[in-house]
Amino acid sequence: MRFTTISIFVFFLMLSCKQGPKTSDEEASEPIAQKVSQVEEGKKMMENQCYLCHNPSAPENGQRIGPPMVAVKAHYLENYANREAFVEAIMAFVKSPSEDHAQMRGAVRRFGLMPAQQFPQGGVRRIAEYMYDYQIEEPDWFQAHWMDRRGDSLYNRGKTPKVSETEVTPKELGMRYALETKKVLGKNLMGTIQNKGVEEAVVFCNERAYPLTDSMSTNFNARIKRVSDKPRNPENQANAIELMHIETFKGQVAGGASVEPILSEENGKVHFYYPIVTNTMCLNCHGTPDKNITPKVYASLLELYPQDKAIGYGPDEVRGIWSIVFDAPKSTD
Repeated sequence: MRFTTISIFVFFLMLSCKQGPKTSDEEASEPIAQKVSQVEEGKKMMENQCYLCHNPSAPENGQRIGPPMVAVKAHYLENYANREAFVEAIMAFVKSPSEDHAQMRGAVRRFGLMPAQQFPQGGVRRIAEYMYDYQIEEPDWFQAHWMDRRGDSLYNRGKTPKVSETEVTPKELGMRYALETKKVLGKNLMGTIQNKGVEEAVVFCNERAYPLTDSMSTNFNARIKRVSDKPRNPENQANAIELMHIETFKGQVAGGASVEPILSEENGKVHFYYPIVTNTMCLNCHGTPDKNITPKVYASLLELYPQDKAIGYGPDEVRGIWSIVFDAPKSTD
């Protein structure tokens, strides 16, 4: 059975990139630091945006809501072995998803065609370039699955990025804690939406979001919170410092600037802050009533969250931040 590239990037959707491919001379002159930054950005965006629905850790026969990203890579490489052709093909599909242009028709039949969303300009190119150039995470079952159906290891094209195992920066730890927690929450939320609908997803958030976040805090030995200047639950109200950082991130996102986490260290503890940015799927519960939010969903929100302030958002807006506190990593010196 063929997986699908189409249903594949629920958070990796209508990104368009107007910048043409670089020439070899331009690539050679590009600063190494900039290249490294772009690689990190592509990896971070793929894990942050795409893994919510296309998580490689989701079980093969479980309640997956999309094929793993490595399956997308494998299917595109079958038809687009050239790097630029591979990148352009993914960008074209994401810009205008349709069954006619799907590379993974089996996945479309199983999961449905991915919905269209808006993401920062150039994001799809960054993700597609990272997918082509590097070996990406795959489920334990995928190699046998692919070899059984294709008889080759085409999916494994690319280099494994070099990651230091001995030195982990506070920034890397904070991003890991935030993205892993987002991954767990997103996987459960999207599964609920797909199987039971948006109205039931409101109930899920009310009953399960806090316990799941607390379990991730215990797992990482960190204090992990999602806070906002417009909280749905009063317990998620940002404090003075967090409000200041929310305003900083709002300015960066609205201006199209590169967004980096904010960190500070005090008494051996790292305080980590990173924005939570809306996409079109978020608007089902955080948009405008009668425009994005259906009457039934809005009624459920009012019943469960009588002090709700978390509505009125559009896509690509800062809805809040991750506020995470953890022990500063020990120096290896």
